[in-house]
Amino acid sequence: MAQQFKYIIVGGGLAAASAVEGIRSRDDSGTIALFGREDRLPYDRPPLSKGLWFGKTTLEELPVHPQSFYTSNNVHLFLGSEITEFDSKKNQVVDNEGHRYTYDRLLIATGGVPRRLSFGEGVVRYYRTADDYLELLEATKMLDSFTLIGGGFIGAEMAAALSSVHKQVTMIFPDDLLLQRMLPKDLATYVTDYYRSKEITILNGDVPTDAVRSGGTVRLTTREGKKITTDVALVAIGLNLRLENVKKAGLKVDNGIIVNAFLQTSVPNIYAAGDVANFPAKALDKSIRIEHSNNAQSQGKHAGLNMSGANKPFDYLPYFYSDLFDLGFEAIGELDSNLTILADWREEFREGVVYYLDNGLVKGVLLWNVWGKVDSARALIERKESYSDPADLVGML
Repeated sequence: MAQQFKYIIVGGGLAAASAVEGIRSRDDSGTIALFGREDRLPYDRPPLSKGLWFGKTTLEELPVHPQSFYTSNNVHLFLGSEITEFDSKKNQVVDNEGHRYTYDRLLIATGGVPRRLSFGEGVVRYYRTADDYLELLEATKMLDSFTLIGGGFIGAEMAAALSSVHKQVTMIFPDDLLLQRMLPKDLATYVTDYYRSKEITILNGDVPTDAVRSGGTVRLTTREGKKITTDVALVAIGLNLRLENVKKAGLKVDNGIIVNAFLQTSVPNIYAAGDVANFPAKALDKSIRIEHSNNAQSQGKHAGLNMSGANKPFDYLPYFYSDLFDLGFEAIGELDSNLTILADWREEFREGVVYYLDNGLVKGVLLWNVWGKVDSARALIERKESYSDPADLVGML
């Protein structure tokens, strides 16, 4: 017999924890069940590649809320439990042990799992969870050389983190420059050279094609014929969203789970939030999907509000941030290096604002070592004012 709940939340991260806040702000008695694949309370992931390595936080501080929050809010936690089936016709979910649970409202906030290579299983490592952090931390106590496969956010952050604990770090990625799909070319060039100045070996324009264990080390072979010997090979090439079970339930999927302005899926009593949600961004006049914590927090809470009857559109444009040694930034909107770009530097490549425009409209803003301007940047995008001459933006923020 299925166990019954008014609200079921599937996901063990920031979006899931924030959804509880949203529900309880309107409904203080409706039963809530939260399912998380990990055996841990829902926690925030950015510190795994940032603050934990620099002593700015501890593993004990990662949970979004303590156990007492879930107890006092009468949340039934099913940790270490994976939902393997969604039955939208019966309003049921099924866990990996075959137990069934019914709901009135369901939130899918499952995030993703690391995208995997087609080779090297059991040889290379992947990085996503607190347990992955603990394993890598132990490795740094015994081993010296680490190779990062990937030149995006996580790869760049982890290279900086491992370098900060005095490890030999190599990066290999297919693009010419670090973060080149997001940053203007001159800034991406500066960042890449800056990483080299930190004694990080950069192997750009190349990818590994094989990984084997040789004694206590890992041997990588690359497309260009290079042979790399390293103690640890860590893959950071993005996320895969596990959507097969969602598709089987009849939900519309296209680069994530398609939701409307109320964060409802194509099945009205099922909502989605966080990494998995492809949502209409009013400020950008298009649907987008964002894999960052501010999005997870804001969407999760808003989904909880709407699940409990608020019926308000989600029109907030989330921001994101990163720390790359002492090069930090906050950003909002579309950061695509193919857009028209205007850089307003206070100190070239060290402090300034970069604007991303499409047909004269500001679509994204990068605040490079500039702080406290996210709200102003969001307002600038939301105004949808056309700039025939991008130079008119100089000094705007």
